[in-house]
Amino acid sequence: MANYRSVFDIIGPVMVGPSSSHTAGAVAIGNAARLIFQKTPKKVIVHYYESFAKTHRGHGTDFAIAGGLLGMAPDDERIPKAPEMVAKAGIKLRFVEEEGPSPINHPNTAIIDLSDGEKQITVGGCSIGGGTIEIRLIELQGCKMNLTGPLPMVLYQSNEKNNPLVSQLNELLDQEAGLQKLQKWPVANGELYEFDIEKYLAPETLASLQEKFKGIIYLK
Repeated sequence: MANYRSVFDIIGPVMVGPSSSHTAGAVAIGNAARLIFQKTPKKVIVHYYESFAKTHRGHGTDFAIAGGLLGMAPDDERIPKAPEMVAKAGIKLRFVEEEGPSPINHPNTAIIDLSDGEKQITVGGCSIGGGTIEIRLIELQGCKMNLTGPLPMVLYQSNEKNNPLVSQLNELLDQEAGLQKLQKWPVANGELYEFDIEKYLAPETLASLQEKFKGIIYLK
């Protein structure tokens, strides 16, 4: 129960698709990858492992990932057509069934490579049930970050060390959502901070933080 915020995380969300783990969770993983990339990619390769590799076609995981990449919610009726919409948006999307165990230690794993010719990142997510996901891996600017995983999570990249804004963000997140853990990762152009928070951010709180801390990423 530690990784669930409420009983609704176990029951699962209102959704399009046959499985909360393989469909709704996959939408959330695609959405997280889109948010972390911070712009529209030109090429996306999705690497499936274990259960995802065996059942992704029958459970609609492919169109769910595609829908997430387009920012759709799990109950969006357009999700079954999302791969076509991705193609029309000029995004090359490919799915690969990988053999062997998940590199992030979960049977429902998707490792997503996103690129646009200038920028390239890798996001590793797993669907842990009820539409709930964890983001356990980010590779960015030559740095591999093994994240704690459970959401909600806030990511913030600073282009300087000992940035005073980081302390301010830390304090505000603790006040508004309860800070559980802070991790710092070195990247080529500075540092990336991972704030694991206990509660979901209120919309007005998020809007205020996004205005003050440019480039902040909120995953929920």
